[in-house]
This record gives sequence, structure tokens and C-alpha cells, in this order.
Amino acid sequence: MIASPTDFEVHLFHEGSLFKSFEQFGAHFKTIDGVSGVQFTVWAPHAKQVRIAGDFNQWKGTDYVLEKVSNEGIWTGFFPDLKLGDVYKYELIAKNGSRLLKADPFAFYSELKPNTASIVADLEGYKWNDQKWQRKKKTKNIYQKPVFIYEVNLASWKKKEDGSLYSYKELSEELIPYAIDHGFTHIELMPVIEHPYDRSWGYQGTGYFSATSRYGTPKEFMEFIDVCHQNDLGVIMDWVPGHFCKDAHGLYMFDGEPVFEYTNYNDRENVVWGTANFDLGKPEVHSFLISNALFWLEKYHIDGFRVDAVANMLYWPNSDSFENPYAVNFLKKLNETVFAYDPHTLMIAEDSTDWPLVTSPVSDGGLGFNYKWNMGWMNDVLEYMETDQHDRKHIHHKMTFSLMYAFNENFILPFSHDEVVHGKKSLLNKMPGDYWQKFAQLRLLLGYMLVHPGKKLLFMGSEFGQFDEWKDLEQLDWFLEDYELHRDTRVYFKELMNVYKKQKPLYELDHSPEGFEWIDADNAEQSIYSFMRKGSKEGEVLVAVCNFRSDVYHGYKIGVPADTRYVEILNSDDVHFGGSGQVNIKELKAEKEELHGQPYSISMTVPPFGFSLLRAIKKRRENNNEKEMRSNASGRGERQPS
Repeated sequence: MIASPTDFEVHLFHEGSLFKSFEQFGAHFKTIDGVSGVQFTVWAPHAKQVRIAGDFNQWKGTDYVLEKVSNEGIWTGFFPDLKLGDVYKYELIAKNGSRLLKADPFAFYSELKPNTASIVADLEGYKWNDQKWQRKKKTKNIYQKPVFIYEVNLASWKKKEDGSLYSYKELSEELIPYAIDHGFTHIELMPVIEHPYDRSWGYQGTGYFSATSRYGTPKEFMEFIDVCHQNDLGVIMDWVPGHFCKDAHGLYMFDGEPVFEYTNYNDRENVVWGTANFDLGKPEVHSFLISNALFWLEKYHIDGFRVDAVANMLYWPNSDSFENPYAVNFLKKLNETVFAYDPHTLMIAEDSTDWPLVTSPVSDGGLGFNYKWNMGWMNDVLEYMETDQHDRKHIHHKMTFSLMYAFNENFILPFSHDEVVHGKKSLLNKMPGDYWQKFAQLRLLLGYMLVHPGKKLLFMGSEFGQFDEWKDLEQLDWFLEDYELHRDTRVYFKELMNVYKKQKPLYELDHSPEGFEWIDADNAEQSIYSFMRKGSKEGEVLVAVCNFRSDVYHGYKIGVPADTRYVEILNSDDVHFGGSGQVNIKELKAEKEELHGQPYSISMTVPPFGFSLLRAIKKRRENNNEKEMRSNASGRGERQPS
């Protein structure tokens, strides 16, 4: 008794274009001709025989044999005595006669580690309540909207007192309100596919269609995403289509020989990570991986993917120079298929190379992503920040070079987990100087990130100044909220996000050179940078001034474009943020004095290790927002650096 896959679906799978293969493959509880049971379908091209083994037959599949329905190795079978919740594996008899027990590559649910079997699960029946979010997504242009992503590792964001993990449901009650309160627009989850080893952080998976059981059931994960959407919070998933772990129950040598991985040893083995590389030249692997992307979009309403290790895919493994045409074709095909399914998906390339046109459409010769992490910006900025303030003048260009290419791609500026682990120190502790100076420079860094063109991503803990680097087996150091400067940093970050969302010049033209203009990029001696961010309407101008030294400057002059008033709407040195109070309380009136190529100039106070953001006022009459800003500014005091 066989219901699927059909001959046409078999053809599409082997052709590399069965993009919803999760509907045919794996374990499906269904009723055929009035009989209920479970249908199993798997691809095992080298196997002599494939069976189903589980608790129900003492892990001996002699009476649960699948039928081979394609010469290329698709096996299927229907078993009326099996049901939802049954635990199983595929029992494969390899060509050499050896017996292998493998988890289902298409399993929707898996046993809690250290157990490794698959579980028959039904993903249907969850009632979604995110219709408003889905309608909104279709009407907004993400390129012209604020995007600030909170990167989270669910296992270590917060833990219970006994050290156990929060569930998906508990995270809905804790993490989501926290992210909203801090102003983030999206959460990015480090991989939540099933994986055997905690410290792989999910990047070395075994169950690509299985939301990890560490935190609960598939429908509880659906509810987590649903609650995010109901609270106007997008969800991005880290996704790893380049390589997978080599654990015995996983994809590696699935039927005794290479199936999902390259046959050639040098291509297959990812020596750096101890993993196996997907064979991106196999059509069936295309069907598997592209189906996986559509699966998370359709079944879980994921809003996008941060595609991991694109550089490792674009070039042949163990080579720095030879391009992999199979990977290039796969990535183009992936992006075209995803955008055909949902053109509002975020497809973000974590790519450290200078590959051209990563975020250009495939039809224009690009790879087809719509965003790319700006790794060059991140590396340059962190190198600059870790340099002693007196030596920064010698590498002044590190902070200006990114504007040479900032509009070549659609960039996200990332301060991710990779930068705060394995001895690299936290963002706060990377900053040189004394205790107060570290916090001042962290505030400055976050401010500079905010006003630099591009969308933003920040790893958990940096928003309150985590002092230790990320400890992946422990929760964040929440006890730091008992300390004043950490509390002040949180207050600052929230205000940073508040200003970000209110000021269109900070995001509206992120990907257009019309949205940015240098005022003074060459003041290396004082390590001060000044520039403008512009909105789409004439006169929408913000002026940013960043001082990367501990000196305070009064009467500091910069050029401005218009004969108007300028009001300071944010200053990282405000005492409310832990600063010394070197702020510009009064409005700054432009004078008819040409400077920095601008027809007018203003004179201002530049705070130590400080970031100041000024807004040009078009009309003499203040609106309510400006009145509120000035009211807040009038309450500022002074605190000296300690």
C-alpha cells in the first residue's frame, strides 16, 4: 500500500526541484483507503535494504521493510500499526552488509539528547494569530525601515536557578518582552535545528527539519514565533546549508557511503570544523536543502535566514582561491526559489569575502541575497577600538574605509557571538583604558554603529555591557544590573533605539549614497569624525560627531549645510547614561562661516569618548517631539570621569 511519492515527485526530487519534499519524505501519519498508519519515505541510493526500527519492534526492522521506488534510491512504506509519537530510526543494510541505524533526515521531531532517535510528529493544527504581522510585512519596504537585530543563543541567554534550560513557552514570557522593551526589531536565533553537541551551538546539525527538543515541542516553538509576531518582532534563524556533523546517527555516510556529502575526500572533509560538506552538485541535495528553507517559512513562519559560512561554500573546501561553481549555482537557485515563495523573506549572507554582487538579483548576475553581513566594517572598527586612544590617529582610515564600499551591497553591521568568544573578550572589555573609559567607549561604539549606514545586529549581553566574554554554558551575567554603569548602559541603549526608530535619516536611505555625507573625515590628530545622515525629504538632516579620545572640546566648530538651528537629540556623555555631562543643552545656531566644504558652521561641545547627534530644525516653531527633547536636555547635569 503506497500513496506517495508519485512518479512525477520522484522525478522532481532527483532533478533537484522538489522544493517541498518534506511533504513526501520523512514520517507522515495519514489515512490511506480508510486505514490509518505512518508512511515513511527516505533517500538511500546505496542501500541494499531499508527498514524501520523502533521501540515497537525491539529495534529490529525485519517486518518493517521499505520498498525501493526509484533506481536512484528512494524507499517508501506504509505501516498501519504505527502512530504519532512512535520513536524510530531507519535501519539500513549497506552494500557491505553492515547494519546502520540512522535518524530520519526529514524528521519533524527528535528525542531529547542524549537519545538520538526520531519521533513521528504532526505539525498540522496549530492556530496562528500573526495575520496582522504577515499583512504588515507585505506592505513595508524593509530597506527603508529600521532593522536592529538581537542575536540570541537560547541555551545561554537565561537559565533557571538549577541550571536547567528555559522552555520555548518560558522564553516567550521572558525573552520576547525583554527584546521589545529594548527596542529590537528582530530576534536572530542561533541554530535551533536538532544537534547532538551543545557546544556546537547548533551549527553542526543532524535534524534539519526538527526544531530541537531541548526547549520543547514543535508546536511550542511555533507559539514562540507567533508571540514574537503578535508583538511586532521578526524572527530570523541561523541556517547552515554548507556542512553538517559526522555523528553516527546523522547524515554522514547515511547508507554506508557518501549521500549528502561529496564523494571525494578533499571536497567532503571540512577539516577546520571536523564536519562534512554538503555535496552542492547533487540535485537531490538541492531538493533537500531548498525544501528545508521553505519548510521553516511555511510551517514555522520564520521571517528570514542568516546563511552561515557562505565563504566556506563559495570556494572549494581546503582552498582559498578555487571557486566552487556548484555552490554558486545552489545559492542562486536557493534565493530565487525562496523569493518566489515569499519575496519579503530576509536572506542574509554571512560572507567574509569580496565576492561581487552578493545582494544583487540573480537576473542581474548576483547571488540573489538581499542582505550581507559587513565583516570588513566589523573587523576594521574593532581593530580601531582596541587600539590605545593615542595611537588611533595612525589608523584613522580604519573608520572611514567602509564608506568606500558601504553602498555596493545591502549591508548589516554585525557585532555577533563570533566577536565575543574564544578569548576575544566582550565588546566592553575590548575597550582600552580604565573602568569609566571602557563604558564611555562602548557607548560611543554603539552610537557610531547606529549612525553608520546599514542595518544592525548585536549579540546578547552587549546592550548592558556584559564584562566577561560569552560563556556558552552559563547564562548572561544578569547580576551586573546591580551595578550603576551597567544599568546606565541599558538606559543608554534603550534611548539609542528610541532615537533610531524616530529619526528617518538613520535608516531610510541606508543603502543609498544620498543618505550619507562626510563633514570632516580627516581629523586624525584629534580622532574626531563628523558626518551627516539624510532622509528622503529635503531638509531632513542629522549631524553626527564622534570623538574617539578622552579630551573634551568646547567651541569645536564643524561645517553644516543650512542656516538653521541644530538641537542635540542624543549625547552618549549624558549623566543619565553614566557620562560626565559634557552635553549641548542650548540649541546651536548656524553662522555664515564656510567650513568643511559647507556654507555654514556651528560651534559645539564635543564630549570625551563621546557621540553627539544633532538634528537640523527646519522651522522656528518647535513640534511636540522637539519640546520633549529640550525638556529632557534641560535636566542634564555633570559628572566627572572617574
